[in-house]
Amino acid sequence: MEKIIEIKHLQKSFGQNEVLKDINFSVNKGEVVCIIGSSGSGKSTLLRCLNLLEIPTSGDILYHGQNILEQNMSTAVYRAKMGMVFQQFNLFNNLTVLDNCVVGQVKVLNRNKETARKTAMEYLDLVGMSQFINAKPHQISGGQKQRVAIARALSMEPEALLFDEPTSALDPEMVGEVLKVMKNLARSGLTMLVVTHEMGFAHDVANRVVFMDGGVILEDDVPDVIFNNPKNERTRIFLKRILEV
Repeated sequence: MEKIIEIKHLQKSFGQNEVLKDINFSVNKGEVVCIIGSSGSGKSTLLRCLNLLEIPTSGDILYHGQNILEQNMSTAVYRAKMGMVFQQFNLFNNLTVLDNCVVGQVKVLNRNKETARKTAMEYLDLVGMSQFINAKPHQISGGQKQRVAIARALSMEPEALLFDEPTSALDPEMVGEVLKVMKNLARSGLTMLVVTHEMGFAHDVANRVVFMDGGVILEDDVPDVIFNNPKNERTRIFLKRILEV
């Protein structure tokens, strides 16, 4: 298996608060890895460190064996390879749906506008948003915004996509449309790292499920083991509480 990302002894503190403690794990090409755990367990911070939105306090993040924390690595180039889809969409409100998907390609990848538009249209079509290309974000629903955000990330043609609780800001009836897009992406072989509270998605779509608690990884296994026979008592308690809800 080809490792895209390998994390070694990653630690992140905010002042006295140690949010990540000695995190070690890797993601292989084509894998869908779901990270679960209660709020405050360090899941989102881990994803933000992976995309260099937060700089780790110590440890290494290797991308194809190269440490991205070393000075000679271009953050912009690396971020283009690691697409990120946020909880709150983070679309540019003053730009149309199409331009939201074009701007990064032109500025970061130096694509010409015509190529960028063609690529954007392809991915907007893929997520079912091609009929809204002239709309501004305030004119579309939360689920539609998140599908545009996914198309925008895909337009950069990344090697992996990081999803930070992509459905948690959505009304319940909109969750399904976003999860459907994500399931299709997983089937297409895209490498995905997903922080999520959607246990059905994690169970059905992930190759591996990582359970985090208190800034450490307590379990990392196939969904069947995590959901049906977790080794850690803390995992059992978390899943019982979540699945009862």
